[in-house]
Amino acid sequence: MVNLTLYTVKAVVMLDSEGGRVLAKYFGADYTSPKDQKAFEKGLYDKTKRAPHGEILLFDNQVVLYRFHEDVFFYIVGMPEENEAMLLVILNAFSDAVSMLLRHQISKRVILENLDLVVLALDETIDEGIVLETDSSAIVARVSKPRENLSDVPLSEQTLIQAYQTAKEKFGTALLK
Repeated sequence: MVNLTLYTVKAVVMLDSEGGRVLAKYFGADYTSPKDQKAFEKGLYDKTKRAPHGEILLFDNQVVLYRFHEDVFFYIVGMPEENEAMLLVILNAFSDAVSMLLRHQISKRVILENLDLVVLALDETIDEGIVLETDSSAIVARVSKPRENLSDVPLSEQTLIQAYQTAKEKFGTALLK
């Protein structure tokens, strides 16, 4: 019998064209030490560098889906019994969201310059191995959401400086009336 679980992703890894880590996030008990992670990433890169246009493989008893953009590999790692179509949807959502956030300029340099946005996109897509969102537009909307007006935030949820700024603005508008 298949064990049904929400934990579908074991790792998300981004490697450059030479096998160096750009971003990696591991979920679960596998690959807990940096040494294990580096060994896994090196083996994964060695297996996929010859076929950058491939999309799926079985590596280290895990299903790996990957995509190559300019000089960066995107990898999604799941259990061998995981649905490959679902993993592909996750890979597409994350890589499309990154592409939209970086204005379709996916290169190692641009990713590292905007690493905060890429990590936020990953966090909006997957949390502790559980898929949160598969719509790239929704991911981009959450990551690039404009700052809300501080006057709409209750005073109890504002920092001291924010509360001071809000009070100053309200006092200023009250005096002008």
